[in-house]
Amino acid sequence: MKMRLLSIALLLCGATLFAQDYFPKNDGVKSKNNNYIAFTNAKIYVSPVQVINKGTLLIQNGKVVQVGTSVTIPKNAVIEDLNGKSIYPSFIDVFSGFGVEKAKRNPARGRSTQYEATREGFYWNDHIMPENEAIGKFKYDDKKATELRKAGFGVVNSHFQDGIARGTGVLVALNASGNDGDRILEDQSAQYFSFTKSIAKRQSYPTSLMGATALLRQLYYDLDWYAKGNVSTKDRSLEALLENKNLPQIFAAGSNGNVMRADKIGDQFGIQYVILGGGDEYQHIEAIKNTNSKLVIPINFPNAYNVSNPNAAEYVNLSDMRHWNLAPTNPKVLADNEIQFSLTAHDLKSPSDFKTMLMKAIAHGLSKTKALEALTTVPASILGKSNTIGTLQTGRQANFLITSGDIFDESTTLYENWVQGTKNVINNKDQKDIRGDYDLVVVGQAYKMVVTGEISKPKVEIKKDTTKLKSKIDYTGDWLNFSFTTADDKIYRMTSLVVNDSNNLSGKLFLPTGKESSFNATKTSSFEAAVKKKSKEKVPELVALTYPNIGYGNASKPKQETMLFKNATVWTGETVMENTDVLVKNGKITQVGSDLNANGATTVDATGKHLTAGVIDEHSHIGALAINEAGHNSTAEVKMEDVVDSKDIDLYRNLAGGVTTIQLLHGSANPIGGRSAILRLKWGEDVNGLLFPNMPKFIKFALGENVKQSNWQSFARFPQTRMGVEQVFINYFQRAKEYDAKKKSGQAYRIDEEMEALAEILNGERYISCHSYVQSEINMLMKVAEKFDFKVNTFTHILEGYKVADKMAEHGVGGSTFSDWWAYKYEVNDAIPYNAAIMASQGVTVAINSDDAEMSRRLNQEAGKTIKYGGMSEIEAWKTVTLNPAKLLHIDHRVGSIEVGKDADLVLWSDHPMSVYAKAEKTLIEGTVYFDLEKDRAQREAIQKERNKLITMMLNEKAKGAKMQGPRQSKKARFVCETL
Repeated sequence: MKMRLLSIALLLCGATLFAQDYFPKNDGVKSKNNNYIAFTNAKIYVSPVQVINKGTLLIQNGKVVQVGTSVTIPKNAVIEDLNGKSIYPSFIDVFSGFGVEKAKRNPARGRSTQYEATREGFYWNDHIMPENEAIGKFKYDDKKATELRKAGFGVVNSHFQDGIARGTGVLVALNASGNDGDRILEDQSAQYFSFTKSIAKRQSYPTSLMGATALLRQLYYDLDWYAKGNVSTKDRSLEALLENKNLPQIFAAGSNGNVMRADKIGDQFGIQYVILGGGDEYQHIEAIKNTNSKLVIPINFPNAYNVSNPNAAEYVNLSDMRHWNLAPTNPKVLADNEIQFSLTAHDLKSPSDFKTMLMKAIAHGLSKTKALEALTTVPASILGKSNTIGTLQTGRQANFLITSGDIFDESTTLYENWVQGTKNVINNKDQKDIRGDYDLVVVGQAYKMVVTGEISKPKVEIKKDTTKLKSKIDYTGDWLNFSFTTADDKIYRMTSLVVNDSNNLSGKLFLPTGKESSFNATKTSSFEAAVKKKSKEKVPELVALTYPNIGYGNASKPKQETMLFKNATVWTGETVMENTDVLVKNGKITQVGSDLNANGATTVDATGKHLTAGVIDEHSHIGALAINEAGHNSTAEVKMEDVVDSKDIDLYRNLAGGVTTIQLLHGSANPIGGRSAILRLKWGEDVNGLLFPNMPKFIKFALGENVKQSNWQSFARFPQTRMGVEQVFINYFQRAKEYDAKKKSGQAYRIDEEMEALAEILNGERYISCHSYVQSEINMLMKVAEKFDFKVNTFTHILEGYKVADKMAEHGVGGSTFSDWWAYKYEVNDAIPYNAAIMASQGVTVAINSDDAEMSRRLNQEAGKTIKYGGMSEIEAWKTVTLNPAKLLHIDHRVGSIEVGKDADLVLWSDHPMSVYAKAEKTLIEGTVYFDLEKDRAQREAIQKERNKLITMMLNEKAKGAKMQGPRQSKKARFVCETL
């Protein structure tokens, strides 16, 4: 590794040619300084948990030689007495872009779509670039290094922050006087990954988070196949992955949901990632802890929103307000849960903001010991460099900070940042600190003057009464020069010699007339006292965390109950029973009858009300962070469960409409879409809690205008016609058939996630739900299925189903349709509202679906329309949104009707369930109440009170002069090509 470093350093930096000890010296009589330097009488933090008072730190040649209270100081040592001062290990940043050129956005992006890779000899996807080496792009940036040293950093781990597989990082010491050969501690320090495609590459796939997730899974399968010698050609990307597999694997996730997604990939392939979080881990701390991952945590806490305009304030989500309030507690929550984490300056506008954010985290409960660990020993451990950096133990690099006191005290001054035994002055420790508050008297006039900033680079504010005046200040050596401009544009300039035996200032005054006079400034308060007073200001009250942490979240996760519904009109699914009781226990329906009793049960008087099974939506797109993966014409490898959004407010709104279960479908951007997820709307649970247990396997197919995309100018993409769509199915099923045959033969085979899903269809293990409109295409897919000896499970939309209902019944396929949507595009011209009734009359299992976040919470009313259009009975109409979609989803043994032994997924309606006046008063899933109308009314009031409280807090922040951010409308935009 070191030889590799040497060769690269020679190429990168000509100066290093003259730094090697085996090269001749032509620079006169200069020789290397091998002197010892001893820092005495300091409070030394050898590590976060080892502190020495009145200690000595002895260094030589950039290394710690000895540290303790009884250090033997060599005679030739240079001694610095640091009485009253402290020494800390310099900070380490694991996730940096220091010195590495940023990717440049490809100017051709957004033009014609590129489906194929542009490189030969590399992996098939341009966004997979593990062969990238940050060392090859590294150039020391003195200005940035100075900023980082001022923030306390001595070492940074930098990488090329672009792409999904990003390549290796470079570990760099921020030594100003060295050269790259000395600074670079490791030229391949870690291997980096993310979910974000390259901005410099144009290849279309992946277009979504679920596509990126699937691509990473397939990458690891391909790597395993390649590593076993099954590929005759060389792949430079896979070679790089293999070469660097033993390095720390760092994943840029960026949010609590992505932390769990990254960890899930790691678990599948036996990789324990170090994961960059997003600062919101406190919201799902149990799940985060269960990852067992070490985290890298940004502290770019959000500024308060400027909510002074009441109309603009309405556009700020409560969840964003809460995050502003709670984000600074994130490090403390992680520490309290014994999760190992390091802190990073990543995503801060400037390293100069780092201390402010760090102080905020400490004010919100992060212990100073944990803060120091997160900046020293933990990042060193993550990088496998605990034996060289992170502490001041003997033999470690001499990377340390000299401070005026506690480094985590806002009033403490950082004097020097020593890197590899070289001093970098931040503030002259011999220069007097003039910061503080003064009463300034100029020509008999009184002013208030406040000096802040750094010791050697102060800032000044001068006021006359309450009017702030334009002012300047310069402090060089022992001389102070400052000036101010009065309201009538008169400029007063002052100069003073700063003396150690007085805290006051006095000296010459240069009047606007050109004459000289004198001034006096009496110090009334030290900077340290002012900072301590400010730091004692009360931390804003913390609002309560809810599950999920948005409006209408629960204070605690709902619990299963034993409940007895008395005297309800019960819609069992096959009949309607008047004045009937239903007992729910342990999440199941245990009894249905009259005059039931149960000890300890919560009794609900349902007299005059209707109790039904929960509504099931066969076709939904709510609760998802992505809908389409449009990068290929087949994306059978992607999974909707990878992009479930557990805090989508539409989940709660659906509960308010009596919906308990949905099929979360991929969109219709391609003939073969992604794998579905069946969700139970357990509001407040994380992603795993929403997934239907042992859910049947489904996949989305699509026909028609959307998938051929000929009107989208996607001319580089196949198919372009409806004929081409058929050929896509035939080609892919033929490939899947051959793949499956090889797999079953016992031969070695490369795992292909796309082919795995399609083979499951051929084997009857995965079901197709197919977007469809036109009868010719409906016929076509049934014939393709029959050719490959399987059945289509469901035609969804199926607006010309009435034309081929007999053939559908013969094939055995169900229909999930709209009640009365039509004429929104040409291929829907022949749709009629009698479609559902006609298909049902031919023996087709028919469901009414939504495909729409708004309609989904009114599916009870959509079911009622089938009575008007086609004369379906009330029972059969109600089945279209309960038992029939349960059958289509193969979960009718669990849900869809009220039967003893089935899950207690129930809705108590205020009126006839298909009436426009009916309201869902209670919605239960497995015997747990997830929506309660009375509770909802109380929550609305509580939400308004909480908003007002947070708005008041933000207005107070503005009044104190804090930085603010403008209100933004933070509603999630969603593109669903289903109904366009």
